[in-house]
Amino acid sequence: MRLFSTGATAPDERAPQTESSHPSAPIPIVGPGVGEAVRVDLGETGLKIFPLFVGAAEFGWNVDLETSHGILDRYVDFGGNAVHTADGFSGGRSEHIIGQWLRSRGVRDDVVLAARIGAHADNPGLGSVNLVRAVEGSLSRLGVERLDVLYLDATLDATTNLEDTLATVEWLVEAGKIRAVGAYGFSAERLVEARILASAGYPRIEIADAPYNLLRREALEGDFRLVATAQSLAVTPSHALEHGFLSGRHRSKAVASRGVRGEQLRGSMNRRGTKVLRALDEVAAELSVPVAAVSIAWLLAQRTIAAPIVNVFSADHVDELIQGAGVALTRAHVSELSRAAG
Repeated sequence: MRLFSTGATAPDERAPQTESSHPSAPIPIVGPGVGEAVRVDLGETGLKIFPLFVGAAEFGWNVDLETSHGILDRYVDFGGNAVHTADGFSGGRSEHIIGQWLRSRGVRDDVVLAARIGAHADNPGLGSVNLVRAVEGSLSRLGVERLDVLYLDATLDATTNLEDTLATVEWLVEAGKIRAVGAYGFSAERLVEARILASAGYPRIEIADAPYNLLRREALEGDFRLVATAQSLAVTPSHALEHGFLSGRHRSKAVASRGVRGEQLRGSMNRRGTKVLRALDEVAAELSVPVAAVSIAWLLAQRTIAAPIVNVFSADHVDELIQGAGVALTRAHVSELSRAAG
């Protein structure tokens, strides 16, 4: 298995490199059971993570417990240490599955555990009471005493006063229930508001999640990226493979699965999607890596991105994705892929 390429130059879409930036040179990803894998800074949180979050959105929904544990085992075998879930994933079953894995493997202290809060049916939104209850619920399902990263999900709650939310977060931090704060579904304007409140003593948002990939670029580019860069936020984009389409595994509407997943995939099966897959195929063939790895490498070549969040369906998929953290695309590769996406 080829886990990294050589001789690549830094892509032109990246900002000048700093010590906390994701490296542009090939990353020495190690094989299963061999030493330590690379770690990058998760913004200014003090946390160091593998540059790829395993996303657990499918755990307890399309992926059963045994397969979920196999995915996590495989990821850790490669040196991975960052796991992302949410209280709304499968009605909390995703968190139960991760909690069972953490206990059975005894790896809690080795894993950076991130949970998105605000979408559980029992405690929706970011109001003070529901936020505390939601965090307690997640901690209980995960069987842990602390979340390393709490993502505040604003997609279902755009009305709660942000100052009240951050005051509640301050209590959660002081109580030792969370370590760092992230934002999901925040506009650039709301991130600016959060930073003003942080200057007044409230907890600082240090991580931002916005859906972003080759086909879905509007959420991150523009004002959001300018704010994220100015605030030194670590961006951990979700939907990194656009529901699996950018893995190259789904090429026609005839083979797309039925239901919600099939509908999501079919939405990308158009002229633009075909053009992007063709460009990904060319780069993947040149570097002798899977298409999914090239999609991940393109994300990591973008300024401000620390680690994509990728939802995984099987242990075999982990092998493909891990390679993406070790592929350094050339300026030409990045330009060709971006051009194909339009």
